[in-house]
Amino acid sequence: MKILVTGACGFIGFHLSKNLLALSHDIIGVDNLNDYYDVQLKEDRLAILKQFDAFRFEKMDLSHKNEFLAFMQKEKPDIVIHLAAQAGVRYSLENPYAYLESNLSGFLNVLEGCRQNPVKHLLYASSSSVYGGNQTVPFSTQHNVDHPVSLYAATKKSNELMAHSYSHLYNIPTTGLRFFTVYGPYGRPDMAYYSFTKNILEGNPIKVFNNGVMERDFTYIDDIVEGITNLLEVIPQKNENWTQEEVSTSFAPYKIYNIGNNKPVTLMHFIETLEKALGKEADKIYMEMQSGDVLRTYADITDLENDIQFKPTIQIEEGLKAFVDWYLWYYKSV
Repeated sequence: MKILVTGACGFIGFHLSKNLLALSHDIIGVDNLNDYYDVQLKEDRLAILKQFDAFRFEKMDLSHKNEFLAFMQKEKPDIVIHLAAQAGVRYSLENPYAYLESNLSGFLNVLEGCRQNPVKHLLYASSSSVYGGNQTVPFSTQHNVDHPVSLYAATKKSNELMAHSYSHLYNIPTTGLRFFTVYGPYGRPDMAYYSFTKNILEGNPIKVFNNGVMERDFTYIDDIVEGITNLLEVIPQKNENWTQEEVSTSFAPYKIYNIGNNKPVTLMHFIETLEKALGKEADKIYMEMQSGDVLRTYADITDLENDIQFKPTIQIEEGLKAFVDWYLWYYKSV
């Protein structure tokens, strides 16, 4: 198929594009290559993708409506996978307007592109952060998510609402993917595991927030990619028997999935596992909880198991070892 991947030079977009290319799909990658984090890392991911004959790249900002809509009219992809976004909970406290432009205006342009040039399926990145103040675990797609604790989370919930309206009005099949703390090689430098690794290797202290009393459902990148790939042709259908208790489906062709490891680990266990992989102990500074943070994330993946018979398998020990091996290789070579 001809698949458009937005945010193709991002962490998930890069790994997903590489996997889809290996499966003989034609991939059009779009990215604005912004400087939210190291542009060289994005360029290095892009260089790998360009080695595939079936990959084409367009540098583009999705918030530029006319440019993107003309691009969609020219390309007419079969499937759109929208991963481009302004990421990061902490940064949303510092620069809220970046989230309005990228996550709301950019997503509206993607929806309009899919309306004007009908696609078989639009899949888009949501986030576990939408669960916000929810206290019932594991987090289920059947739970209400109306209490976000960061603007980033609010924009991701907004994306789900926007997608639903377009599914209803224009019969566009949309699938929202709530990712849970994704990590792995070629990851995002703004993520804790990445900065922990850098600081431990350089002999600098690491900041352990909420005194380490937190749990995260860390999900290895290969599991995320496999989940998305398996959902490509699981096209949402209208739920003819829909009731308002069914939060993750609708009378429109709309569906929400969690993609998480389904096995949260404590922050301290995570740090100990990273120390073991690095062969070096961290100097820790214990700090209070950060604004916008949550105590625990934990994915209920019942729908994922039922619909595509898939459950993530890579546990934190294996995943962090793979990340550390990559990190040592990459930063020795650049």
